[in-house]
Amino acid sequence: MENILDNSDIVMSLLVGVSFFSLLLAVFAFMRRPKGAEGDSELLAQQLVELGRAHSELAGRLAQMDENQNRAQHAVSERLQTQERAITKTLDERLSLFSHRMGEGLLEQTKSTAKQMSTLAERLAVIDTAQKNIMDLSQQMVSLQDILSNKQTRGAFGEVQLEMLVTNALPPSAYSFQATLSNTKRVDCLLQLPNPPGSICIDSKFPLESYNALQAAQTDQDKVLATRTFKADVLKHIKDISEKYILAGETAESALMFLPSESIYAELHANFTDVVEKSYKAKVWIVSPTTLMATLNTVRAVLKDARMREEAGRIQKEVMMLLEDVDRLDKRVENLDKHFLQSAKDIRDIQITTGKITKRGERIEEIQLGAHSPAEELATPPNRIESEGAG
Repeated sequence: MENILDNSDIVMSLLVGVSFFSLLLAVFAFMRRPKGAEGDSELLAQQLVELGRAHSELAGRLAQMDENQNRAQHAVSERLQTQERAITKTLDERLSLFSHRMGEGLLEQTKSTAKQMSTLAERLAVIDTAQKNIMDLSQQMVSLQDILSNKQTRGAFGEVQLEMLVTNALPPSAYSFQATLSNTKRVDCLLQLPNPPGSICIDSKFPLESYNALQAAQTDQDKVLATRTFKADVLKHIKDISEKYILAGETAESALMFLPSESIYAELHANFTDVVEKSYKAKVWIVSPTTLMATLNTVRAVLKDARMREEAGRIQKEVMMLLEDVDRLDKRVENLDKHFLQSAKDIRDIQITTGKITKRGERIEEIQLGAHSPAEELATPPNRIESEGAG
């Protein structure tokens, strides 16, 4: 619409320019006319008058066109304002809808974010707890490493583990710790079993230094040296246990060497079978925590069987006494049955006697209330009375 208005302004400007230019041409021609040309001047004047009239008409038309243009411009302005209001309303509605949707989306996003943050906080708390546990475990590992680095504390660690396994598997009467034997040697644990096999000694050994050296060896020379040292340490422990804790007539014919490490036990049985065979010959059985628990379970079964054998005589005696009591009870029940039969007979006799008493009472009542005269009653033969009383 603005282009149409601009085009009409251009047309009006062109028409005004053409009419003004025509008027200038006429004036210029009038000024350049030759002298004595009066007829032409009249004609020119007439043309000027017509041109003026045409200019007036053109001015009127231009005024009308200007008015029409103003009306069209006003209509266009009103239409543009109407469209602007409609567009503004539509934009407001869409903006309000968009704001509402954005608000709901932000609210949902906020809730989701809050939930995720809460979950993240819980996971972080779990991670913090796990990290704390890891730190505690690391400190415990450092403490365990410090304990195992010292020979005395390492021995105490093995003794404590041995004590825990034994106390969890056997009753208190079946063992004793740090027991002193007749040769004044003190054993870590003495299992008190009946003969055979007799009391079994358990001694804890922990050759950790030589085992760590064996694991850390890199060159062949280091491995040979570490293997020799580890084998010598284990064989020395086996010899000490065999000489100190296997006593004829006091202990069993074998003893146990407890290794508180499954890895050392596995290393022995995997790569040092000759050492294990020598321990068998010396009657020293090498056990780990797992195999010791299985051995203790077997010992518990042996103790239970021995206790059952010890109690077998007592149980048999109690059974015999129980049979005597049952026989005595049978006799007393038989006597009680006899008493019950005698009581039944006595009850029947009592019932017969009470029946007779009842009948006699009825006869007495007939005598007192009957229609016979006293003379007739006295005239009753004595034999009849005696015969009735005999029943």
